[in-house]
Amino acid sequence: MLMENFLISKEYWQVVSDGVPESTATIADTKIERMKLKDLKAKKYLFQVIECSILETMLCKDTSKHIVDSMIKKYQGSNRIKRQQLQAL
Repeated sequence: MLMENFLISKEYWQVVSDGVPESTATIADTKIERMKLKDLKAKKYLFQVIECSILETMLCKDTSKHIVDSMIKKYQGSNRIKRQQLQAL
């Protein structure tokens, strides 16, 4: 949540949540280039906050959207497990 707020304040969250579209005739090349640059900056910020043990698995991801989606998938499972363990106690 904190990283999401930070990326929103830097105006990078839309690129992270929507991804970078493929080049088409309807989207200007300069707009795509700006979105790719924003994506690279968002990736830089994400890499700064990801733990070293997880960072190696995230380096192969192409876009910031893929990184965030992978992190959500990885940590949603751990939240479910924590809730189950608390209920068992």
